[in-house]
Amino acid sequence: VQLQASGGGLVQAGGSLRLSCTSPQRMLVSNVMGWFRQAPGKEREFVAYYRWSGAAIDYANSVKGRFTISRDDAKNTVDLQMDSLRPEDTAVYYCATSHQFLDPTMYRGPNAYNYWGQGTLVTVSS
Repeated sequence: VQLQASGGGLVQAGGSLRLSCTSPQRMLVSNVMGWFRQAPGKEREFVAYYRWSGAAIDYANSVKGRFTISRDDAKNTVDLQMDSLRPEDTAVYYCATSHQFLDPTMYRGPNAYNYWGQGTLVTVSS
């Protein structure tokens, strides 16, 4: 499974960016598509996930109300709309897919995911 994340860039605080993750094989193998981020010197952390079964969605508390995850079936992507960006949102953002059927809370952890994209850098200036 190849994942391609795109849409990163430089934005001022309060601005918006939209990330997209595409995987041509998504329909065949994955149950969940998630977004994670990793800031310099920090561990990779959960941002949001979209689960195809029941269209379930979950967000990290730090982004809830500012970020929106959605799927675009026409483009075969899962997008992450990021609004009201803050300097602390600066990180490399990764998309990942899981073909495991787990307790929903486990999708907040990176070990639940089988395939990862290459990451896209988001920089928020103050």
